[in-house]
Amino acid sequence: MLYSKMLIPTLREDPKDAEIDSHKLMLRAGLIRKSAAGLYSYLPLGFRALLKVTQIVREEMNSAGALEILPPFVTPAELWKETGRYDTMGKEMLRFKDRHDNEMVLGPTHEEAFTNIVRETVHSYRDLPVNLYQINTKFRDEIRPRYGVMRCREFIMKDAYSFDTDEAGLEANYQAMRTAYRKIFKRCGLEVDPVLADTGSMGGSASEEFMVPSQVGEELIVKCHECGYVANTERAVAHREYSVSGDPLLAIAEKETPAVKTIEELTAFFSTTPDKFIKTLVYLADGAPVVALIRGDMEVNEVKLKNAAGAVELQLAGEEKVREVTGAPVGFAGPVGLKNVRIIADISIPPLVNAITGANKKDLHLVNVNPGRDFKWEKAADIQSVQAGDLCPECKRPLNAYHGIEVGHIFKLGYKYTDAMNVIFLDKDGKEQKPIMGCYGIGVGRTMASVIEQSHDEFGIIWPMSIAPFHILIVPVNVMDAAQMEAAEKLHKSLSSRYEVLMDDRDERAGVKFNDADLIGIPIRITVGKSFAAEGKFELKLRNSKEKEFLGEAELIKRVGEIYENEMAGFNRD
Repeated sequence: MLYSKMLIPTLREDPKDAEIDSHKLMLRAGLIRKSAAGLYSYLPLGFRALLKVTQIVREEMNSAGALEILPPFVTPAELWKETGRYDTMGKEMLRFKDRHDNEMVLGPTHEEAFTNIVRETVHSYRDLPVNLYQINTKFRDEIRPRYGVMRCREFIMKDAYSFDTDEAGLEANYQAMRTAYRKIFKRCGLEVDPVLADTGSMGGSASEEFMVPSQVGEELIVKCHECGYVANTERAVAHREYSVSGDPLLAIAEKETPAVKTIEELTAFFSTTPDKFIKTLVYLADGAPVVALIRGDMEVNEVKLKNAAGAVELQLAGEEKVREVTGAPVGFAGPVGLKNVRIIADISIPPLVNAITGANKKDLHLVNVNPGRDFKWEKAADIQSVQAGDLCPECKRPLNAYHGIEVGHIFKLGYKYTDAMNVIFLDKDGKEQKPIMGCYGIGVGRTMASVIEQSHDEFGIIWPMSIAPFHILIVPVNVMDAAQMEAAEKLHKSLSSRYEVLMDDRDERAGVKFNDADLIGIPIRITVGKSFAAEGKFELKLRNSKEKEFLGEAELIKRVGEIYENEMAGFNRD
């Protein structure tokens, strides 16, 4: 392929609206262009890399026994109404009506669509197990799309759905997908950690995310380097010991605390420690107020709280709503005397004795507050965020924390969708049963962006050989030099029979060509320049190395083969 025949609109400067390295480099290297907020076009170079990621995904899914299908991107709203998710998915799901006034949905996920396919086609235990997958477009109307294709509104996703006769079958499919995902990410050149995760709106029991460690990752992961425990903070738990002190329960009393609001200010004022306080936070769960209680030395995990409250959407209440619920400004809320509001207490709250909390009056706090005696709660649950330094629940060693990018997610969905949609098959005895489901997703574009996020330098992208748009870039320094062009064209023809080769035939300065070569990140660069004119040798340089080799044509072709085979061996499927 000739560079002059490709559309590679490189940029010299970082775009102003690009925040992270992968987003900057995908725009600068001409891989993508923005159409609107959260909507991107893949240009030729980017699309070639995307197709390679897609092919790796397809090969490993097929190898694991999954069957590819292609359902519609648009799904009838009636399927979503069967499961109850039409009203609970929130504003991320784009709803519309067609010309016949039928309610339709741009698929943000496809549990309902795949379950319906199985409902219509699977009738006997002999048809099971089955694992169906698609590589297709999704649309989620993100409130704040950002980071390029990392968090966009329209994106390409591989999602698979397994249907089994029993738990053992589901476990087998789950483990097969877990193994396939490890192979997929290895072949793409990604380092990932499978972590325990929250099941979110998909429902189900077991759930794991595949995380790429990254400073710009939006997810916080805790990991024990001693025993290997690793979990998303939405799911993570820590080892804590709660004991009720033998102190007598003292009489509750008010204490003036003028302009003392924060835990830091309160601990100094009362000359005590943060674990003696009850923090009272007002949230809106699906628009209705809910009060969360947590110990003063801890923070609320809003995903855990949302799950405990059974809510679809959760947000911290504003000052006006806090006054309405508590009768006091922010900073003086407490559980004592609250009426007509749900209270969810963290598991750290019930053991407290003679605690301190807000009095629901400005500049006043209560001392000697005792849970159970002075206030009640609807539910006690683990709603705390686990932090670095907390103790591992498995081995009680300190946990470490890092940020990660989610590139894949697997779930055990159970019977949520087959129950709701009444999917029936006949077992060996002719009795009606319902299949049990699993769900397995990979963000294809996000995987590609994560590779760039993990593999780049100050000059540009460093593609792994397995998903590089081209394997080799040939750079004739002076296209007006007939000898250089003849040698470059001959090499281009020879190598193209085995590898994917791009030749930079542009009439540009050498510096421009080399800068673009580093920016687009093709693994092998062959330069036809001064050394060829002087000695008949080609300059060979790898994108991930500063070293250069000068070789004759025969040596060069042999060396390229060695490099390619060695690189690809590192991404093998074993």
